[in-house]
Amino acid sequence: MAIERARIAAHPKPWGATDLRPWSDAGDGSARIGELSFERADRTAPATSLLLKLLFTSEPLSIQVHPDDDYARSIGMPNGKNEAWYVLDAAPGAKVALGLTAPLTRNQLRQALDDGSIVNLVDWRPVNAHEVIAVPAGTIHAIGAGIVIAEVQQRSDATFRLFDHGRERALNIDDALAVAVRTPADVQPPSERLTAERTLLASNAHFILERVVLAPGTNWRLDAAGETWLVVLNGITNAGSYDLVRGGAIYAHGERVDLDVGRIGLECLVAYSGAGGPQPKLLQRLAQPGAGKALPTGNQLDADLEIGTHS
Repeated sequence: MAIERARIAAHPKPWGATDLRPWSDAGDGSARIGELSFERADRTAPATSLLLKLLFTSEPLSIQVHPDDDYARSIGMPNGKNEAWYVLDAAPGAKVALGLTAPLTRNQLRQALDDGSIVNLVDWRPVNAHEVIAVPAGTIHAIGAGIVIAEVQQRSDATFRLFDHGRERALNIDDALAVAVRTPADVQPPSERLTAERTLLASNAHFILERVVLAPGTNWRLDAAGETWLVVLNGITNAGSYDLVRGGAIYAHGERVDLDVGRIGLECLVAYSGAGGPQPKLLQRLAQPGAGKALPTGNQLDADLEIGTHS
């Protein structure tokens, strides 16, 4: 039904970074780009249920929380937002916040928002490259400075800010208090090796996120039965008719996508609908290996880059 090279939109954010290399040459060195989002090439196509993006931080994001589907729909939004992060890079001392250090009553949480002490009550924890962090709806969270993250989420703008480090953007205190889980976060589920090539990073009713590593010069078939996104982290592949290098991505739905892995191998993330759990036949090796391809010049991500205007 569809195999497309993903269109990539760059979104300025006050907490973003001016240098996105090696992922992109977006920006002019002064604008802070916080997000690169992967979108369908066809702007008239129906909205996808998932959103895959890269985040770049030079300052902490707001302390925030997302609603579940029921609450989002009660206020006129199409759905809530569950998300998961895969850390691509983290500066020494980088941290993320997930949940609270101790349980709070609703009144205690409101007081902490009023006096700013919420910054010291969220559970800041060190973070390193290759970590996976699940962020279920209702979890109070924040991302610190100096981090590059690949994020998969339900497609939704349902973000309620509790604290924004004096940036004077609107807060959403009442909605945040209504949906926030006022306790420490649950223990993070471990990653699970599915096959020699596939590692399950995150799994819920809304999406599956896998890390896939393929050997140089091999051929594979990706069964994109439902909505599926693939983004290259390292290496090269020809996916369908598209050559992809680091930062390049495809969208596929109802198709089988042939992957001809280049001579330096391939590391990628694959995100797809969570209905039914991890797909046992998502990836199959083909009998005839490819000879490998030369690395295309330039950064594939910049071929379809567009600059967003919202912040």
